[in-house]
Amino acid sequence: MAELNIRERQAGDVTVLDMDGRITIGEGSVALRSAIRRLLEEGKKKILLNLAGVGYIDSSGIGELVSSYTAINKEGGQLKLLSLTQKLQDLLTITKLLTVFDAYDEEAEALSNFK
Repeated sequence: MAELNIRERQAGDVTVLDMDGRITIGEGSVALRSAIRRLLEEGKKKILLNLAGVGYIDSSGIGELVSSYTAINKEGGQLKLLSLTQKLQDLLTITKLLTVFDAYDEEAEALSNFK
């Protein structure tokens, strides 16, 4: 079983990726990378990552979030994060990445902040 399950759904022109599991070196970060690359190829550039079900993320997972963010920005898109667990929030705070990412607790609020 893959360590990361990603379900995709549309909310207007925003693609929401509901993720469950772990984003770690190997399968998890690869699964995330392929999902993001595929969305960009399909021209879907407004992406909301719902991390409510992500129990663990390692440095390689963090790296993947950053490179996804960069790839989407380069295409003129937007990446936002939803429902960070406390652990993930702490991790992003320590690495100073919380200032880079747009993170929200409520899906409706996140969706209304896409331009």
